[in-house]
Order: sequence, then structure tokens, then C-alpha cells
Amino acid sequence: MDNRVDLDLMEFVEQQILPRYNAFGKSHGIGHVQRVIKNALALVSSTGADSNMVYVSAAYHDLGMEGPRAVHHITSGKILITDARLKKWFSPKQIRIMKEAVEDHRASSSRVPRSIYGKIVAEADRELDPEIVFSRTVLYGLENYPDKNKEEQWTRFYNHVNEKYGRTGYLRLWIPNSPNAKKLEDIRKLLEQPTELRTVFEKLYNEIFEIQKNKKSRK
Repeated sequence: MDNRVDLDLMEFVEQQILPRYNAFGKSHGIGHVQRVIKNALALVSSTGADSNMVYVSAAYHDLGMEGPRAVHHITSGKILITDARLKKWFSPKQIRIMKEAVEDHRASSSRVPRSIYGKIVAEADRELDPEIVFSRTVLYGLENYPDKNKEEQWTRFYNHVNEKYGRTGYLRLWIPNSPNAKKLEDIRKLLEQPTELRTVFEKLYNEIFEIQKNKKSRK
């Protein structure tokens, strides 16, 4: 299958949809959605999915971060299905499938995604490059819990990474033999070595904390 996307669809998404991610903070911002789109399109050839549907599902998957995080996947689905502009490229059935894919992407959902599109977006959203996982977790803590000191941030970081990525964690991979399987194993091995993980946290925390501080001082 070809993973190329219609140019006019891509132009619409890049001009009208992706800029909305600039409002979400770095951990769910424009860089994140661009990586998810890239990861999702890379799975088109092995799954036989429609590249335009994969592209739109990935592009809309976190738009619900405009509202409460806990229901952002549901909100994202509502934003997609009510966007009448998509009728130019897709049938009502395709739009419903993409809405469900967006709803099903969330890592903490125990439900198996309802279609291959939900599985692709869920898989693409699993940014399992260890450095990205750890830096996003530190960044999210600093952005959303600014009153926590370093020790409290470490506790939040360690608990979150364990609950999500640990051997008994809630994260599930849906595409067999995807590149994510090896990356997840790398994270799990590091989780079994808390001293090494603390060293990784210290380095990232100090770098990100310094960047945040400099940004504030420039305002």
C-alpha cells in the first residue's frame, strides 16, 4: 500500500488543524503530533490501511487537549466527526471509523481498538523511544505540577513510568512486530535499575528545568 497523502488534504490539515497543537504545551504539542503522523504513516504498508484516513486520524487524535485531559480522546472524536470540511475527502462511514480510531487511541484504555485505524493511531502514539518517553514525562510534570519540588517530581515520574510502561503496566501494543516492541523492552530493563533511571531523570530534569526557567525570565 502507498503511504502518500492527497496534497490538498495535507494542505488543509497543515494550515487548519496542526496549528491548534501550539496551545497544548510541549508534551502534547506540534512536535508530538508530527511524530505520531510520521509513525502512523510508516505502518500503512504493513497493515493495508488507507493513508488519507490514517493521516487524518493521527492529525486529530489529541485535539481534545483543548479541554480536560481525562476525556480528551472522546473530545477529539467529537471534533473530528463534527468537522464538515472532511466531507470533501471522506464518506460518512470513513468519518465514523476515523472518529472511533481517535477515541480508541488512549494508552490507558483497556478496550481493544475497534478497527485497524484505531490500532495504528494507538501504536503511533506510543512514543517509545526511551529518551522521548522520559523527557515528555519530566516535561509534563513541570508544566502541570509546578509546585512540586525535585524529589516530588521524581516520585511522580517513577510512579507514572512504572504504571504505564512496567511489565504489569497498562500500555498495550496492537500491531505485531512493530518497532515499538524492542523500545518498550529497553524501557522495562531500565525500570528494573532504579539507580540508573534516577541518573536519567536527574539529567533531563536539570536540562528541562533550566529551559523552563529561562523562558519565564524572558517573559
